[in-house]
Amino acid sequence: MLILILRFLFLRLFRLRLVHFDRLQSEGPLIIMPNHVSFLDPLILGLFLPEDIVFVVNSAMAAKIPFALRFRKHITIDPLNPYSVRDIVAAVKGGMSVVLFPEGRITTINGIMKIYDGIAFVAQKTGVPVYPIGIDGPQNSRFSRLEGKMPRRWFPPITIYVDEPFTLRSTRGQQQKEQKSAGSERILKALERALFHSRRHEGINLFNELIDAARLYGMNREILEDISQKLTYRKLLLGVYALSAPLAQKLSGEERVGVMLPNAVAHVVTLFALFRVNITPAILNFTSGPQGVLDSCETAELKTVVTSRQFIEKAGLQAHVEKAAEKARILYLEDLRDEVTGLGKLQALCQLMAKVRTRPGRERLILFTSGSESKPKGVILRHDNIQANVMQACTVIALTAKDKLLNALPMFHSFGLQGAFIPLLCGLEVFLYPTPLHYKIIPEIAYDRNATILFGTGTFLQGYGKHAHPFDFYSIRYVITGGERLKEETRRLWLDKFGLRPMEGYGCTEASPFLAINSPLCYKAGSVGRIFPGVEHRIEPVEGIERGGNLFVKGPNVMEGYLIHGKGFVPVDEWYDCGDLVEEDGQGCITILSRLKRFAKLGGEMVSLNLIEELAVRCFHSPEVAAVNIAGGKKGEQVVLFTTVKTASRQALRDYIVASGQSPLLVPARICPLDCLPLLGSGKTDYVTLKTVYAEALAAEPADDGDDDEAHSREDGQIA
Repeated sequence: MLILILRFLFLRLFRLRLVHFDRLQSEGPLIIMPNHVSFLDPLILGLFLPEDIVFVVNSAMAAKIPFALRFRKHITIDPLNPYSVRDIVAAVKGGMSVVLFPEGRITTINGIMKIYDGIAFVAQKTGVPVYPIGIDGPQNSRFSRLEGKMPRRWFPPITIYVDEPFTLRSTRGQQQKEQKSAGSERILKALERALFHSRRHEGINLFNELIDAARLYGMNREILEDISQKLTYRKLLLGVYALSAPLAQKLSGEERVGVMLPNAVAHVVTLFALFRVNITPAILNFTSGPQGVLDSCETAELKTVVTSRQFIEKAGLQAHVEKAAEKARILYLEDLRDEVTGLGKLQALCQLMAKVRTRPGRERLILFTSGSESKPKGVILRHDNIQANVMQACTVIALTAKDKLLNALPMFHSFGLQGAFIPLLCGLEVFLYPTPLHYKIIPEIAYDRNATILFGTGTFLQGYGKHAHPFDFYSIRYVITGGERLKEETRRLWLDKFGLRPMEGYGCTEASPFLAINSPLCYKAGSVGRIFPGVEHRIEPVEGIERGGNLFVKGPNVMEGYLIHGKGFVPVDEWYDCGDLVEEDGQGCITILSRLKRFAKLGGEMVSLNLIEELAVRCFHSPEVAAVNIAGGKKGEQVVLFTTVKTASRQALRDYIVASGQSPLLVPARICPLDCLPLLGSGKTDYVTLKTVYAEALAAEPADDGDDDEAHSREDGQIA
């Protein structure tokens, strides 16, 4: 009777969710391996696991909780005795099912800690099914070891997720130490996957997720800051409620709306206000030039663009607004704020007090990427995709409410966008800075605000590292980098000057964006770490290339589909083709060898080689042009344009590109004349020959791309 009462109380008080407990069906013995987040874990498992499953308990801990152990079958072991592991093996081989906590201790980092090899030894020697269990929620209870790092509640909601079982087998010819190490890695990946699934939510709206985060972490918690203001969860939600009313009125009947705003508090409030009224924001990349903004409006069939007069004036984007106005109405935030009356503010306050949630609707967000097309493509991400990617990232890189994130990456890039969503949904404070190009200011902000996490591309990290004082990043725990390959010189600079290993990751807009990252538990310099939990991947060989293969992925963070200019919506295939040549080592670490698609990455920006060719054709009045990307240059890569036009001038092409309203990033680093372009048997341009025979020979020579850096700085640097 006592057990039934306790079960009822836990189900009600902790809103306990037991997911896939029906999987714990086995005719023979099995091993259950949960992550360990609090003293509540064994108590809850003891109440709801089958009665014949035995808990393996540290003898020192057993002496502290003898009363609790009276209600559950258990065996005690001395962790300092090496023979105790063999006793467990003997017990399992004798038919006993056991619960083992592979971390051996309660977490102090709000994530999975190291896995002990002895646990892998037990699984390998017995060969029985291993069931990983993800426990989420008790880390916020008063029974965790995260005081000062996470909010403490008497009854936080708890989810326990039972994942699919797996087995570990001994491998003949492999040393036992290597076998145990490989087994521990397999257990770690299984626990990360189970923990991710316990945190993942389906059918969600990010506005409702924000309300849940505010409840958990505290309405008065300071969460969001930019160069002019700082907001608590309460003030953030109040602003969202207040802005959503005039937005709903002005945008009645519209499914999508363009958003062109800087990396600031106002951008975040606008996005969540649109989520609140179930209108899909399409975030415009204002660095793509006036024509790029217009193309994006056409691709997404936008009728309205929301922006700010102050931002447009400071950033010098009047031409962008004029171009967008050819297709869409321009709506200014200043005007929307003026329409919030006293009654509207009172209604917003009442909604905040009642924590009014939004109803299911169009839970979507659109980002734009050039990919291999000359016109921008709209990437449609569901709120499910974004939330899943947030939880994947927070499972692999342990974050706490004590962390502070400094993010200067623009939100029209998915990397920068997650730099806002991750802290807001996971309870850590974020400072948004409007441009990543201020190499002297950003290190000073990190120092002044005691930031513990920094987001940046390799190009930006090189700039910060060059200009920063050695003590500016004293408080930083994690430097997260992606968007382009991290140069060895940049990695060495940060390690030598600041004592920090940049955690290089990999992803794409279509994956919300993270797919893999190095972590403290699995770090390999030169790689991008392991694929995230919950993401399936395969590597297909590429004809003519001996090393590596093309990466395909699928998972809950992969987009719904594309919006193609002039075609409309195109759903994603079951497997998404990343278009990157990669290889994977025995630990599962991914190394990016090259890209297979027709684009270049310059300073983290994606630049379409096809668009460069189209502009060159119109400028030089000749179709005999071909653009390729090669390593080198200040931006990590450079574009070389080959043409048979002997009079082709780089300055003439640059002037044409700027006059066309396109980004100066489209100006190639070099223009090289050829007597004729090499062709394939099919008559198509032989880009492989251009790249390997002609362009690579130029890589060692200094590129004349200084004016492009200056132009890029002029365009982006004015955002501040």
